[in-house]
Amino acid sequence: MAIKVYNRTSAGRRNSSVQDFSDLTKKEPQKGLTMRIARSGGRNNQGFTTSRFRGGGARRIFRVIDFRRDKDGVPGKVAAIEYDPNRSARIALIHYRDGEKRYILAPDGLLVGHTVMSGDRAEPRSGNCLKLANIPAGLAVHNIEMEPGCGGKLVRAAGRAAMLSAKDGAWAYIILPSGEMRRINLQCRATVGTVGNADHSAVRWGKAGRMRHKGRRPHNRGSAMNPVDHPMGGGEGRRSGGRDPVSPTGVLAKGGKTRKRRNPTNRHIIRRRIGRRYGEAKIPK
Repeated sequence: MAIKVYNRTSAGRRNSSVQDFSDLTKKEPQKGLTMRIARSGGRNNQGFTTSRFRGGGARRIFRVIDFRRDKDGVPGKVAAIEYDPNRSARIALIHYRDGEKRYILAPDGLLVGHTVMSGDRAEPRSGNCLKLANIPAGLAVHNIEMEPGCGGKLVRAAGRAAMLSAKDGAWAYIILPSGEMRRINLQCRATVGTVGNADHSAVRWGKAGRMRHKGRRPHNRGSAMNPVDHPMGGGEGRRSGGRDPVSPTGVLAKGGKTRKRRNPTNRHIIRRRIGRRYGEAKIPK
């Protein structure tokens, strides 16, 4: 898979690129594994906007993904690698030996014809799903459960992987892509390997229209509004806001903590993520 760069025929083409989708082997989704989901446009059940700058976009058909990977002991053959408009990763269509078909997240290196399996008898190789107790320390994992049987919740984005660093007692210690170290029950499941489609983050969208196709509406600055509309609005002429950056409700927008202080999972965090004021956190060397 590679990134295709457009010729500079217009202002929008000049700085845009797309994936060539050469890794896909099937275009239409599998019938019986799709469903229609109504989109809210960022509004709640009373019609009020609770998430700004959302709405519109191309229609999407939701693919039902098997995050639990609970079909133990039954080998499955990769029938196709498909595109999923609802996530950054690719998905793989699995035909199990008993005739059932399911979608899973496609890890890096998984090709049509490969065999995957879940359960205690599965080998710790890319695409197989095992309990953390059966995965050797030092391997890259993704689609990690937070509670046994609840289905994968952590590390599901394209190109991401966590590292199983150590085991102690009933706990496994995981280093997440953000740099956070967290302990997870050894009975929780994870899929071995790195999530595929790592080139997703290298795509340059180029123009605002491509963001509209994704359902993202224009994001206007608070300092460009009137004081009645935003705490940072108003002023005779252009100014930087006159105060620390805040949301429309006055909550600090940069540098403030967003995690709940009494979140019950705080006790499982061994080391906080390496936060920076701007940008993405990095795993330490």
